[in-house]
Amino acid sequence: MPAVDKLLLEEALQDSPQTRSLLSVFEEDAGTLTEYTNQLLQAMQRVYGAQNEMCLATQQLSKQLLAYEKQHFALGKGDEEVISTLHYFSKVVDELNILHSELAKQLADTMVLPIIQFREKDLTEVSTLKDLFGLASNEHDVSMAKYSRLPKRKENEKLKAEVAKEVANARRKQHLSSLQYYCALNALQYRKRVAMMEPMLGYTRGQINFFKKGAEMFSKRMDSFLSSVSDMVQSIQGELDAEAEKMRVSQQDLIAVNESVYTPDSDVTSPAINRNLIQKAGYLNLRNKTGLVTTTWERLYFFTQGGNLMCQPRGAVAGGLIQDLDNCSVMAVDCEDRRYCFQITTPTGKAGITLQAESKKEYEEWICAINNISRQIYLTDNPEAAAIKLNQTALQAVTPITSFGKKHEVHHPSQNVRNMENDKIIPSESAGIQDSTQLIAPGTPIQFDIVLPATEFLDQNRGGRRANPFGESEDSSKDEEEDSLLQQMFVVRFLGSMAVQSDETSEVIYEAMRQVLAARAIHNIFRMTESHLMVTSKNLRLIDPQTQVTRTSFELATVTQFAAHQDNRRLIGFVVHLSETLGEESMSAYIFESNTEGEKICYAISLGKEIIEAQKDPEALAQLMKSVPLTNDGKFMLLNDQSEEDGTIHEEGEESEA
Repeated sequence: MPAVDKLLLEEALQDSPQTRSLLSVFEEDAGTLTEYTNQLLQAMQRVYGAQNEMCLATQQLSKQLLAYEKQHFALGKGDEEVISTLHYFSKVVDELNILHSELAKQLADTMVLPIIQFREKDLTEVSTLKDLFGLASNEHDVSMAKYSRLPKRKENEKLKAEVAKEVANARRKQHLSSLQYYCALNALQYRKRVAMMEPMLGYTRGQINFFKKGAEMFSKRMDSFLSSVSDMVQSIQGELDAEAEKMRVSQQDLIAVNESVYTPDSDVTSPAINRNLIQKAGYLNLRNKTGLVTTTWERLYFFTQGGNLMCQPRGAVAGGLIQDLDNCSVMAVDCEDRRYCFQITTPTGKAGITLQAESKKEYEEWICAINNISRQIYLTDNPEAAAIKLNQTALQAVTPITSFGKKHEVHHPSQNVRNMENDKIIPSESAGIQDSTQLIAPGTPIQFDIVLPATEFLDQNRGGRRANPFGESEDSSKDEEEDSLLQQMFVVRFLGSMAVQSDETSEVIYEAMRQVLAARAIHNIFRMTESHLMVTSKNLRLIDPQTQVTRTSFELATVTQFAAHQDNRRLIGFVVHLSETLGEESMSAYIFESNTEGEKICYAISLGKEIIEAQKDPEALAQLMKSVPLTNDGKFMLLNDQSEEDGTIHEEGEESEA
C-alpha cells in the first residue's frame, strides 16, 4: 500500500506558514471526506431501509462507489488501489442487484454501523480538535500581542514575568492541541481507507452468505478478491497502529522539552547569537501607519531569499517581496516604547519598514543577517565562509570604545583587556596592512559619542559668570561671530573619532572612515549625535541643535587635514592637532556624516584657512574678497548659499547612508 501524506509533529511548535498551509490541505481533505462519508452513509441507509426497492438502492450504491474517483481530494495520492477496488465492488453490486432482499440485521451490523462509527467517532473528533486548536491559536495570538506591547521600563518586571508566563502557558496549550490535531488528521488518512472498504467488505460477505443461490455464481471468483481486500485492510490497520504508536512516542518527546522553548526571550543576559547568518526566518511584528499619528502592528512570518526580504501571512501558499536588502542599512530604533525594534533603510536614505523581534537573540540575529545580506555576501561561492571571514577580519581590525576615558592606553594596549567602566576593548593584534598601521596605530580605540572629558567641561564652565541655562550665547561669542568674515552652518552627525599618527595625506582620513564604519557595523552601534557644524574664519564649532550650546570647538589653525569620502560624498573627516595636559601634542581624526555633500564643508574649511592667511596681508585679503562673492553684510558666500540653506532645512530629516 503506498505511503500516505503526513503532518510533521516536529513543526507543530514553530507553527510556520508552510505548516499552516499544509494543515489547510489536510483540513480541506477532511471536509471533502466528511461530505463524501455522509453521502455514502445515506446510500447505505437507503439500502438498509428500502427493502422493497433494493434494486434501485443497489443501483444508487453502485453509482456512488464509482463517484469516489471523481471526488477532489486534496490528498488523493495513493488512492488508486481504493478506486480500483471500489470499481470492482460496483460491478459486483450490479450483478447482485436482482438477488438482494431483506438483509436488515446483517446490513445493520456489517455495513451501516462501521461507517456511522467512522463518522461519529473519527470525523467528529477531527472537527472538535479543529475547534480546540483554533481557540488555542487565538489565545496564543492574544497573549503574544499583549507581550509585544510590554514597555522597556524596569519597574514593570513583575508584569513582564506574568505576561511571559501567560505566553508560555498559551504556547504550551497551542502546542498540545496542535499535536493532538495533527495526530488525528494523520490517522484519518489511514482510517479513511479502512472506512471506505470495510463496510463494503461486510456488505458483500453478507450478500453471499445470505443468498445461497448466488454462492455458486460468485464464490470461486470472489474468494480470492475478498481475501486480498481483507489482507489490504489488515495491512492498513497495522500501519495505522504502528504510526499511532510512533506519533504517541514522538508527541511525548516533543512535550517533554525544556520550558525555555515556550518562554520568549528566556535568555536575555547572554543569548547565543550567530552573527554570520546569510539567511533568516521567523515571526516579526510589522509596523503599519493607519493615519497621521496612529499605527498598528501585525505579526507576520518573514524570511530572506537571496537579497530579498519576504513576508508570508498565515495560510498563504507562498511569500511576497516586502523589501530589497541589497545595499540597504539597518539600525536599532526606539518606537512606541516597544523593545527590540529595528528599521531598514533603503540605499537612497529613505526610511523603509520598522520591525519588532520577539527576543534579544532574534533582534540581534536579524540585524546581523540583514547587514550581511546587504553586502551581497550571498552572491559568493561560499556565503557562510565569507560572512565568517568578514566578521572576523573586522573584529581584528577595529574595536570601539564609547568614551574618551584613559586615552593614554592607546599607546600601551594590553592583550584582550576589557575596561567595564569605559566600555573599552583593545585587540591583541592588528589585521591592517603596513600602510594603515603607519597612519593609525593598531588597537587604537574609537570614540562614538561627542561628550567632552570632565576637565574640558570644567574649563568651559569655569569663570565668574554663571552659565546660561537656556543655551544662549555669551556676548563675547556673539562679538566673535560678528567679527568673523565667514559663517556657514551644516547639519552633521558624529560617527566617531580616533587618534592618528600622521596628517601628511588624506589617506589617514579614509582609513579612519573605514575603521569607524566597520566598528559600528560589527558592534551594532547605530545611534548618532546630530549637531550643527559652524565653520567660521577662526574655528570649527559643533552646536547642539536643541539648546544652541557649543558642544566642542576647534581652532581652524589646528585643522591640518580634511577630506570628503570618494564614493559616499556625504562622509566628511578632518584631522586636528590637540594639546595634551603634559604639554605633548596628539592628532585625532573626526568623522561625520552630513546632510549635504562633504565637498561643500571642505570648501568652507579651505576658504576659512585662506582668510586666515589673507588677514596677515591686507592686499591678499582684498584680492580674496574680490574673487569670492560676498553676502549683504560683507561676509563670504559659499558656492550657492541659497541652496545650502535649503539643504540644511529639507535634508535634515533624511536617514543616514553611513
